[in-house]
Amino acid sequence: MPSAALLRLQIETALSDRIPSALTPVPRVIRPTAPTGIAALDERLGGGLPIGAISELTGLECSGRTSLALSFVAELTEAGRVCAWVDVSDTLDPESAAAIGVDLDRLLWVRCAAQPQQLSLPGLANPLCQLPPAPYSAAKRPLTVRKPWSRLDQALRATDLLLQAGGFSAIVLDMGSVAPEFALRVPLATWFRYRAAAERTQASVVLLTQQACIKSSAGLVLTFAPGGISSEGSAVLTGAEFFVDIARERFAPVTGYMRKPPQSDHRVSWQSHSAWAGLR
Repeated sequence: MPSAALLRLQIETALSDRIPSALTPVPRVIRPTAPTGIAALDERLGGGLPIGAISELTGLECSGRTSLALSFVAELTEAGRVCAWVDVSDTLDPESAAAIGVDLDRLLWVRCAAQPQQLSLPGLANPLCQLPPAPYSAAKRPLTVRKPWSRLDQALRATDLLLQAGGFSAIVLDMGSVAPEFALRVPLATWFRYRAAAERTQASVVLLTQQACIKSSAGLVLTFAPGGISSEGSAVLTGAEFFVDIARERFAPVTGYMRKPPQSDHRVSWQSHSAWAGLR
């Protein structure tokens, strides 16, 4: 009776023209990464945030998620890459981003909260209120005014357009100010489409949220928590400490026979320092 290895070889030889390597598992490909600029986290993640995948950074305000995203963008723009920042609530501070090291000339800032200026006709303070009513149509349907998209809808549509266009090394979707009950209403099909587009264009999509909401579409989920603050013996804030828990890591590096790191290795801490730290 032939062995299993011989049978597999015979089957693959017979099907080589139609199905190459029919019974041979596809070798595992290590996902390329881009550094975040935080040495402790890059070492734990095997190089940084994954390329061609979605990384979800969750946490409350002042937990360090935005600082990490800005540090990641700063590393890419310093290397000559082009990035995009989709700002749902117009909370990005360009001066703080430049102080961290972000090259603003290589950053596309999409401000979804900024309302365009409404132009009115001369002599009319509110054209919608003072225009004469439209006559009743033959279909007996009254005239209705379409409501503008919400800021979250604008951000999702803008991110979709940027991913389909390509050319961006990283796209940050800042939903940190959106309440979890609204963020969880985004259809999972949207995140799956983002995941497929990111893999096709090899872009790093970074999502900032208060609570994890994209489920299986996330390649990496980091949960942030604030630590202590430092003042170096003065009344001026000079730095802060942050903690990061790795909640999900789809592309975890394989080391020897261990496929998952120990539970104690899921938390990483780092300290950030202000631009005026050390000045007297």
